[in-house]
Amino acid sequence: MADERTHESWKDWFQLHSPKLLLCARQWTRSLADAEDVVQEAFVRFWRNQRSLGGEPQALLLTSLRRAAIDLARRNDRRERRERQADEPDAFFEPLAGADDRRLAIEAALRRLPAEQREVLTLKIWGECTFEEIARQLEIPPNTAASRYRYALAALRRELTAADCHG
Repeated sequence: MADERTHESWKDWFQLHSPKLLLCARQWTRSLADAEDVVQEAFVRFWRNQRSLGGEPQALLLTSLRRAAIDLARRNDRRERRERQADEPDAFFEPLAGADDRRLAIEAALRRLPAEQREVLTLKIWGECTFEEIARQLEIPPNTAASRYRYALAALRRELTAADCHG
């Protein structure tokens, strides 16, 4: 019986306060959908951990709401930064200070590979993944992963052989 009253009381409390919370969350988020997610996350945090702290429940919930909005913004910023870096080929293959000519030629050749081939090559060589693992990560067939790897190696071989002949 007590559990049922608690269950109903949180529903009633949430119904009463959620419109105001949503307006507050909307000021700290980029979209209505983000604001709704923040309200839900903040309320769950509050109900599980903070409501027993004492003090004004709405003030505690607003603090939880603000923290949830900040956490979401930080996650979004980190994701966007990773995506920007992934789109910049030089982010993965920046020449090292004092690198020799051969290393510079290899790094330049890597930057000129198509992104799909470079991605597979990176996962295979530096990530030490199998073609099956690469296929799962990239959502492609294992044979496609293997082909992209072979094409990348062939392109590198051609380019570096030509550079050796001209250098």
